[in-house]
Amino acid sequence: MITTVRVLFWDQLSPHLSALDGLDPTTDCVLMGEFVDDATHVAHHKKKLVLLVSAMRHFRDALRAKGIQVVYHEWGATPRRHMTDALVDLMAHQPIRQVVVTHPGEWRQWEAIQQWASILGCPVDCRPDTRFLCDLSIGTDWLRSRQTPRMIHFYQLMRQQHHILMTPHGPEGGQWTFDEDNRHPPHADLLVPPPWQSPPDAITQSVIEWVEHTFPTHFGETLPFHYAVTHEGAHQVLSHFIETRLPWFGTYQDAMMQDEPWMFHAHLSFYLNCGLLDPATCIHAAIQAWQTGGAPLASVEGFVRQILGWREYVRVIYWGHMPGYRVRNTLHATRALPSFYWTGDTPMNCLRQCVSQTQQWAYAHHIQRLMVLGNFALLAGIHPDAVNEWFLIVYADAFEWVELPNVTGMILYADGGYLASKPYAAGGAYINKMSTYCRHCQYDVKQKEGPHACPFNYLYWDFLARHRQALQRNPRLGMIYRAYDRFDAIKKAAIQESADRFLAGLGPPVDDTKG
Repeated sequence: MITTVRVLFWDQLSPHLSALDGLDPTTDCVLMGEFVDDATHVAHHKKKLVLLVSAMRHFRDALRAKGIQVVYHEWGATPRRHMTDALVDLMAHQPIRQVVVTHPGEWRQWEAIQQWASILGCPVDCRPDTRFLCDLSIGTDWLRSRQTPRMIHFYQLMRQQHHILMTPHGPEGGQWTFDEDNRHPPHADLLVPPPWQSPPDAITQSVIEWVEHTFPTHFGETLPFHYAVTHEGAHQVLSHFIETRLPWFGTYQDAMMQDEPWMFHAHLSFYLNCGLLDPATCIHAAIQAWQTGGAPLASVEGFVRQILGWREYVRVIYWGHMPGYRVRNTLHATRALPSFYWTGDTPMNCLRQCVSQTQQWAYAHHIQRLMVLGNFALLAGIHPDAVNEWFLIVYADAFEWVELPNVTGMILYADGGYLASKPYAAGGAYINKMSTYCRHCQYDVKQKEGPHACPFNYLYWDFLARHRQALQRNPRLGMIYRAYDRFDAIKKAAIQESADRFLAGLGPPVDDTKG
């Protein structure tokens, strides 16, 4: 007889999940499933659906192989809409005394959990998500103690608390970050190793067919599919990264190359964010590589900072400011998302490269997301709702806790500088420096305005001019505004004319109901 239900959401596929602690296979069951709300609250990329559903089915089978009772709802002819529906169905057939769940990753799930006790008539034990290295109560207390929190201070705290890359005298190498060493552009003969690949097994192949049949209009491509869908596979991806990419990860983590989606990045966020990998495991594997001479400290520290610093930081921001964080729009952006974000049909080669790679792989690395796709959305004034929805749809590692702060705070500056100290706006010179894209583009990155100029150039200055009242007191922008003020009236008019003409071609703004 089942008396306790252990609920697992589709991004909680970890054998170390707190909801599974103390599980008694004679009286407890695990409840999982493929629910309409998960699959369609946004129209997820096809590859994202394949990854998550295949990983769920594999994890279901792994639990059952351990003798654990698993109630699993496949999609079927009449799929259940919510996890709540599945719980109600189970309660109708079993005298359940308790529901155990790990704190969810998204606000919509949290709102549902708040209703379970009254709907089900039994206690609900919602446990902390111990896969993360910062307890939310500690993180939110830290936020409340600071008027303007900054990731670097949070990262230092995490390093000290967990004694990661620390000596008795301070941080390893005598400094907290080696970011200045990690910004090298690509050179012409740079050879990038191929990513880890594994052919789809029978379960994954059946999921691919199901996704193509059930969600034919969703963005993206299911094939080729070579991602890991098991814990064993995810650990192989980690080992492959440590051996083939980590030594150069720091050096080239900001670099972009024509027709090269993978670069030296880890490609581990897919697995970290759905539970197939544990962040502490990844951190310690990288540190061990440094200790044994397999990777330089700058690369290892940069990798650790992405996980222990940024990943944990944005989760704290999310849970410390929801649900209000969703409606932030400090710069009053109103423009609709251009169609080329879905088609890649644009003469701007950098955007075409990033969109087409996203369409094929449900992946783009963080500089492509921030300084190409996000930078354009910021400069063009695209509404945060549209940008957030797009990022949540198209990336296989995107769940709202990590997507929303990165887009609203980091990319769009829509929270007014709470998360990031300045807007991450840039002209074409940055993209030209850090990529090989511009040499394949019909626009001239050296021209600042006019029909042949790179649109990033005049959009950048137009953005600063439009938002001068909101941004000119930012100490990190003072020098840039002084440079703008040295432009003569003819140059300023040419910039505005070029920007107005380009933006008009994107279509009219949408109504801003959240401005």
